[in-house]
Amino acid sequence: MQNTLRDAAIVEVRSRVLEACLMQAQLPDGMPLDVLVNDTLYHEKKRLEVDRQSPTWAEDVAFWDGIKNRLGRASEGEVKEILKAVLERFTDEIRGNFSPVLYGVATRVLPRALPVLLNAMSPKRLLQRGVPDIGETIRIEGNIAGLKRMNELGTVILTPTHVSNLDSPVIGWAIYAMGLPPFTYGAGLNLFSNPVMSLFMRNLGAYRVDRQKTAPLYKDVLKEYATVSLELGQPNLFFPAGTRVRSGRVEQRLKLGLLSAGLRAYTNNLSKRKEKPNIYIVPCTLNYHLVLEAETLIEDHLQREGKARYIILDDESTRARKILNFTQNLVNLDARITVHVGDPVDPFGNRVDPESGESLDRHGRTIDIRRYVTDRQGVPVHVPQRDRVYTAEAGEAVAREFLKHNVIVSTQLVAFTLWEMLKHRHKGLDMYRLIRAGDEGAGTSATALVERVMRVWQALRERDTAGLLHLEEGVVESGDAAAIVQTALRHFGTYHARPVIVRRGDRVFSEDMKLLYYYSNRLRGYGLEKELEPVLKKEVA
Repeated sequence: MQNTLRDAAIVEVRSRVLEACLMQAQLPDGMPLDVLVNDTLYHEKKRLEVDRQSPTWAEDVAFWDGIKNRLGRASEGEVKEILKAVLERFTDEIRGNFSPVLYGVATRVLPRALPVLLNAMSPKRLLQRGVPDIGETIRIEGNIAGLKRMNELGTVILTPTHVSNLDSPVIGWAIYAMGLPPFTYGAGLNLFSNPVMSLFMRNLGAYRVDRQKTAPLYKDVLKEYATVSLELGQPNLFFPAGTRVRSGRVEQRLKLGLLSAGLRAYTNNLSKRKEKPNIYIVPCTLNYHLVLEAETLIEDHLQREGKARYIILDDESTRARKILNFTQNLVNLDARITVHVGDPVDPFGNRVDPESGESLDRHGRTIDIRRYVTDRQGVPVHVPQRDRVYTAEAGEAVAREFLKHNVIVSTQLVAFTLWEMLKHRHKGLDMYRLIRAGDEGAGTSATALVERVMRVWQALRERDTAGLLHLEEGVVESGDAAAIVQTALRHFGTYHARPVIVRRGDRVFSEDMKLLYYYSNRLRGYGLEKELEPVLKKEVA
């Protein structure tokens, strides 16, 4: 978002949130302003007790101590001024920036630097073949024309799956490569800890999101910032999972807070009689053979199931040596990253005609969505309970699109098959005990694995034909099960400290059951387990 628009948005956000706080304080069951400020103070003090590594920790402590001292003796008018100060601090923290100069630099540098980074081209290979085309590294496919058309007809919210911290440069390049304008997006505070990354994040339109802040008032400010930017016609990028998915699954439980900004912006656009009021949500999937932070993510997932930590502050993506190790080992140009653009939906979850931009019902008939948010006199109104239902339906539509446009790669297919084979062999063991037991050192017949991979591939092909998912072009799409297994083994042997799957003679072994589980999870949600069960009964290990 251009800085002039950003500054206007900041002023509008402060005004709207303050007005909303004042209005709700007047309601019979509303929260008085002093209670609201006290609640925010409580949440921030609790955060600061554990978030001592924050670069602004000392400033935050001083600010909130000052708020506490002022609040104790404040009059009604002074409480309002205190609330204004809190809102100013939150919006200043969130505030993004956009530098056309840095954007120009980034778009010139990324096409040459990113493929080298992601393919870890060795000096020898660089001398032999030169810098690879970024098109060989990142493949953009799917409904690209629909996305471009929606950007012409209204304002777009692009909602990608969130796999890795590499997602930001990957999706940033894809947006540029598709000929779209820069998008505004919220980035986790941890991404600003690296000085080089921070320089670009701060100046390419990213606004800061501190996921450790739990105060409802802070979340209201975030949502209003996204809403106002959409009303100003600024396309937005939201990761509706909220953070990187820990389990490896295609995310289905989405956070709807920022997604609801689309509905609010649409209603406000109607009230202001904007020429192009429509807001379009366009899901897309990011698909990797290997994931940089896989070990940390799956470890966090397994601990989270036991109610441990929820926020990762230090992982592979924050350590330069680990990133270098990752990139130095991904030497296979076939290991492409696929960005698959899905089909647009409206803020209510309805399908959208990719040419006209009109919303369609389940039978393909055009519907007038203005009636969804207008009263009997045709005046657009916000009804919180109604809008929550609409946003939930939009979230369900995005989740369906994620599954539908998931691109299956060899590592996921083979990991899923082997995990299911081991699970069948150790019936009665829960997930944690199976992870500990593994293959018990006995391994699995390579021939049996290839046969089971073929059976899973057949089931996937049926779903691909039905439009329920996509098989990656090349080896996976070909259906050559032996080649699929060989390709997966090659990828699995390049990066992780212990090979996820390794072949020794006529048998294959899993040397990291947690990662096997992680990569297998990408195929959950399609009912493959039940189809494979009858075949596994015939398994001969």
